[in-house]
Parts: sequence; C-alpha cells; structure tokens
Amino acid sequence: MSSIVPVTETDERSPLLQNSSHYAGEITPFTSPSPDDQDLPSSSTRPTNSTDPKQRLVSLDVFRGLTVALMILVDDAGGAFPSINHSPWFGVTLADFAMPFFLFIVGVSVSLVFKKVSSKPAATKKVVVRTIKLFLLGLVLQGGYFHGRDDLTYGVDINQIRWMGVLQRIAIGYLLASITEIWCVNNNEVNSAIAFGKKYYIQWVVVFLLGILYMALLYGLYVPDWTFEVVNESSSLSVLNYGTETQTVHCGVRGSLEPPCNAVGLIDRFILGESHLYQRPVYKRTEECSINSPDYGPLPPNAPSWCLAPFDPEGLLSSLMAAITCFLGLQYGHIMVHYKFLHHCRVICRGLLYGVPLSKPLYTLSYMCITTGASGILLIAIYYTADVINIRKPMILFQWMGLNALIVYALAACDIFPAALQGVYWRSPENNLITATELLFETVLHSEKWGKLAFVLLEILFWGLVAGFLHIKGIYIKL
Repeated sequence: MSSIVPVTETDERSPLLQNSSHYAGEITPFTSPSPDDQDLPSSSTRPTNSTDPKQRLVSLDVFRGLTVALMILVDDAGGAFPSINHSPWFGVTLADFAMPFFLFIVGVSVSLVFKKVSSKPAATKKVVVRTIKLFLLGLVLQGGYFHGRDDLTYGVDINQIRWMGVLQRIAIGYLLASITEIWCVNNNEVNSAIAFGKKYYIQWVVVFLLGILYMALLYGLYVPDWTFEVVNESSSLSVLNYGTETQTVHCGVRGSLEPPCNAVGLIDRFILGESHLYQRPVYKRTEECSINSPDYGPLPPNAPSWCLAPFDPEGLLSSLMAAITCFLGLQYGHIMVHYKFLHHCRVICRGLLYGVPLSKPLYTLSYMCITTGASGILLIAIYYTADVINIRKPMILFQWMGLNALIVYALAACDIFPAALQGVYWRSPENNLITATELLFETVLHSEKWGKLAFVLLEILFWGLVAGFLHIKGIYIKL
C-alpha cells in the first residue's frame, strides 16, 4: 500500500512555485511536493534569497511534522494532562487543533501540486487511487484491528469494524479539494484580485454549498428518541458481546448540539450503523459521564443513559465541514502560488462566530473558523522563520518528520510500533521496554504525569531522528 522512494543526485525535479507542465503526481495528504517532485538546491548552490522560485518551501514540511508531533504528544500525554487532551464536548484545547492542521496543509499542498495539470483524467485517476489507499490504510489502523498499547491481542469482528477515522476524513477532504482543483479552475491569468476570484469562484461555490448543507442538516433534522444496546466493556476488543440491556435516549428535538441528540450522531447511526461507531467518545469524559472529568472514569450516580452510547468524532456530516478546512487551505495555497506569499499573506478564515458553540466532535462552523485561522497564522510564522529569514536548525526534527509523516503517523501516532515492542517481554507482559522506560522516568522525576510527559518527548525525539535518518538516505515512504 506504500512505496519507498529513494532519491538520488540525478533525480529530475520541478520548481515549487513556477508553472510546470507536469502535475507532480506523487503528492499525498501526508507529503508536500516531495524532493523528487521539486527543485531542492544543494547546500553549495542554495540561494540566499528565500523567495527563489526553485527553492522548496521548508515551512510546509515543518508544519506537517509539527502536526504529527502534536498528535503524538496529545494522544500519549493527554491522559496525564487532561488540559491538553481533546475537549470533552464544547470548547477547544491543544489537541483539537491537530486534525484541522492536517486538513489545512492538505489543501495547501494540493494547490501547489495541481497548479498546472497536463492531463486531467490521469491526474484524477491518481487522486482517486490515492484516496482509496488512504481510506483503506485508515481502516486498517483505526478500524479496530490493532488494539494499541497494553493489549497484546489483535483482530476485529467485521460486524464491529469502525468505518470512519482520521485518515478516512483526510481522504474525503483530499479527494474533494483535488477534484475541484483539477476540473473547476479555469486558465485565466491572475493579475488582480478580481481575476483571482474569477479563477477560483467555483471552488468557493462548493464551499458555500457544503456549508449550507451541513448547517441545514445540523439544525434542520429532527432527532427522535433512539435506543442502543449496552456493550459489555469487559469483553475482548476483538469480539464485543452485546448485553441484553437496551437503553433509550429521549430526544424529540431539532437543532440540538448536545451529545445525545444531535444530527451528526443521527446520520451516522442511520448510515454507518451503531456498532460501527467509535465506542469511547469524548463525551464520556464530561461531568455527566465521569467522576474523573475531564478524564475518563466511572459513571457518577444518576448518569444519563447516553453516556454509554457510541459516537464517531469523524462522522459523515461533520466531515463536510472538515472538508471546508481543506478548501480554505487550498485558497491559502493559491495565494502562495500567485503572490509568492511574501507581501500578500492572508488569513483565510479567522475569528469566532458568536452564538455557535465550539465543538470538535461536531466540527461546528465556529470551530472550523477558529482552527483554520490558527492554521493560517501558524503557517505564516513558520514560513517567515524557515523560508524568509532561513532559521531552520531549531525546526530540523519537525522538518524531517514532515518529509516522512506517513510512516511516523502510522507507527507512532497510531501506536503500532510501541504495541509491537510490548510484545517482546521478559517472563510477564508487564516487563517490556516501553513500560520499563516509562516507569524509569516516573521514578526519576517522582511523578507519574511528568514521567509520562518526559517519555512522550523522548518518543517524539526518537521518531524525529528516525525520519532524519530516512531523509539522509533519500528514502520517503508514501502511498
């Protein structure tokens, strides 16, 4: 499903910000135009002017690598520091920026790759194939087959497989952004703001249609009472045994954004099926559902029945609004292409839409605007630092991770590598390298949570060095 691409000195590369007759078909959502797709001057010939059109934009790699590192940090240390973990429902924390960052950089990368397409059918075919690969990879990594750390079992009942996930959502955004970039952009030359708008107006029409559809369904669908079967949480992750108890959630409302009665969950239950949704939604960490809130914990007395219900944070309806983040990243990339991004930086979407709560699980309009605006501001800062004033050494680890983001995400952020290491133990499964290292840090620092944080930072450093080794060897793993 993935390929290893060695880069040699004789590889032919095309400029990043110059018009090119080929469409750099090797792009994937986890790579910007890769070293074999664009000009990357050697250190002896690298120009001092960072706006040279043949110079690779290091900021894109740094941004992507930083996002992967952020995912590792919040996923592995979020349990010890709930303040950086995903918000239980309303509000935004550090963890809630990771997904929008990925979607935004996908849009930026697409705009650079498809700025000129020689064959639209060929480009479309490659986009579709890569979308399928990415979706299937997400299904393997997040569908329930791998059970993560501290669980040496694997396997999933097809009746319980989770259809949606992070990679699947990225695949949807990538597909929509790429198809519109290939087929819905005219060849008009951009020499003014009006010309810029005429060139890309169809994409803005798509953005408004997606937004209107999302808002209409979110606030217009009637959510009736619904029932679900309580899962026996003590059973194996690979074969979940449903108990005989059936819980009823009383709704009968329209336009609710609360956990039990929103249209996002309604559509997913109807189309995907209750058993194919994520079984540990973030609302299980709310005060209503956990005595350890904002962390997971036992149910409090008189907890509502919906606390045990499934909900997918990467559901179908919310993915429509998530795709808009890709489109806004796409327009941001257009500015980079046409205005060289030096004196014409713009934040595409910023500010809070008052009256619309911030919710990552629902991917509300206000959440999309806040996180997309933050994405644009962060990219400006990284661009100025790495590509304008050429301060790159402090960000070298993130740059390396960005160049091989797919392998780092799969092995580290999805816990494949740590879980595999835990499979090698001495006498007892608890006596493994991962657990022993965490215990060592906790003992030295006399703190469980700070020891956990130190271990996670070491983990990020390790994967940065692994990615750097692959980069030195000219190896880039991609779909």
